[in-house]
Amino acid sequence: MTKEEEDNNYSTIKTSKKKSVIITLATVLMFAAVMVFAIYEGTKNTVTMISNGEKEEVKTHAETVETFLAEQEIKVGQDDYLSHTAEASIDKDIVIEWTKADQFTVTVDGKATSAWTTSNTVEDILAKAGIEVTEHDKVTPALNEEVDANTAISVEKAYEVTILDGLEEKKVWSTSTTVADFLKQHKITLSDLDRVEKEMDELILPGSEVKVVRVEKVTDVVEDKVKFAKETKKDSSLLKGSEKVVQKGEEGLVEKTYEIVMENGKEVKRELKGEKVLKEAKKQVVAVGTKTVVASISRGADTKATAPAPKKATPAPAPKPAATSTKTTQTAAPVQSSEPSSSREFYVSATAYTAFCTGCSGITATGINLKANPHLKVIAVDPSVIPLGSKVWVEGYGYAIAGDTGGAIKGNKIDIFMPDRSAALAFGRKQVKIKILD
Repeated sequence: MTKEEEDNNYSTIKTSKKKSVIITLATVLMFAAVMVFAIYEGTKNTVTMISNGEKEEVKTHAETVETFLAEQEIKVGQDDYLSHTAEASIDKDIVIEWTKADQFTVTVDGKATSAWTTSNTVEDILAKAGIEVTEHDKVTPALNEEVDANTAISVEKAYEVTILDGLEEKKVWSTSTTVADFLKQHKITLSDLDRVEKEMDELILPGSEVKVVRVEKVTDVVEDKVKFAKETKKDSSLLKGSEKVVQKGEEGLVEKTYEIVMENGKEVKRELKGEKVLKEAKKQVVAVGTKTVVASISRGADTKATAPAPKKATPAPAPKPAATSTKTTQTAAPVQSSEPSSSREFYVSATAYTAFCTGCSGITATGINLKANPHLKVIAVDPSVIPLGSKVWVEGYGYAIAGDTGGAIKGNKIDIFMPDRSAALAFGRKQVKIKILD
């Protein structure tokens, strides 16, 4: 073997040994690295991470939840859900749950507000937003429904409304709605005649008053009396001023049918629908006297009584006698000292009057003109007590004719005619005896 060949052989052996050493060293280092990695990995804790519903197992040397989340590049917002506190230690087989909060928009009476929460029920979202609702408020969607961030949530706050239903008044809760929906909501039904004093499409606002008028029609049948007519006929056989019923009147009877409109129990309209005569009325016929009496009575010497305080007498007005009236002249005997014996007698309250006063016509109820015949002796009487035209004797006055009447002469009262006003005043008021001669 040549020297050159020996040198080449030696160099080959040397190189081979060097490679073996390197390989051995690399193997040792690799083993050591594997051992170190195995030891490092073996000392890691296993964390089960549930992120927004997705589950994943992660090994970590992090000692706290905060450090672990930082390793995972997870930023937790203040409204997010985290199952552990940031300071919580990482233990073996720990489960960490994190849910990111969603933003929800809530509109309350038209005003929008936001709420961040991980819950998806309407009730929880409103609670997170700090919105209190009552049973009368209108919430859309319903409180127990689950929604997502794209769902519009609205709240209409209820307010008090007054209902006047007929005669009943009550307070109820309502949200913004029409009158028609409001009545339906509170189960208020209307008949064909009932009415609401608001338009049905009008909005119900806070403090509103909804008035329902209950209307009904009823039939009423009543019996009414019918007044009898009065007919007068002139009668020349009766003294003027006197009357006589020839035919007595009788009331009739009619049945009337009415349609009545009632509003809230009160009658507002009554319409006559029909009439039925049950009994015909019978007219009353009255004869009115037209006979005129002119009396001529001679004066006598009457005994005068002492008179009380004078009284101003009021003459009784009377219609003028008819042109066709019959005149009868009666002449009384002079006053005698003795009383007539054969007659009906009684006591009356007597006053005096005169025809010679301002505004006095001087014509009596029977047509006697006292101004033209001041010498006549006439008394005013109540015809139901002393018939007009009667010849009488009056104590202290003498013979006279009952030829006049007066508004104040009722019952046992008479008014004596005096031609002189001073004499009438001096007479005053007296109790005197009177006798009816015919």
